[in-house]
Amino acid sequence: MNDCLFCKIVFGDIPCDKIFESELLIAFRDIAPVSPTHILIIPKKHISSLNEMEDEDRLLAGEMLFCAKKIAKSEKIELSGYRTVINTNNDGGQTVFHIHMHLIGGRQMDWPPG
Repeated sequence: MNDCLFCKIVFGDIPCDKIFESELLIAFRDIAPVSPTHILIIPKKHISSLNEMEDEDRLLAGEMLFCAKKIAKSEKIELSGYRTVINTNNDGGQTVFHIHMHLIGGRQMDWPPG
């Protein structure tokens, strides 16, 4: 997807504050953080939303969760707690249509979130 913001980040056309990379994923700091720790975890493969994931993407989905766990530990928020969020489509709050997980922590989270 040549007009996708996150694909441009994956291909290196747009810089980011990258903190993790694997064969399937990259993770970087959000440019407009909502908490002291706000990391975006994105697949290198373009998938528009959670609704577009296929059976073949199961490994990718699992890797996203394990990546969040590793980053939470490296950011020293694994004990105090953190939130993972995948917004899906307009009513779900998705603004970039390339599936991504927010890892948010470093402060007390309220519920309900929105």
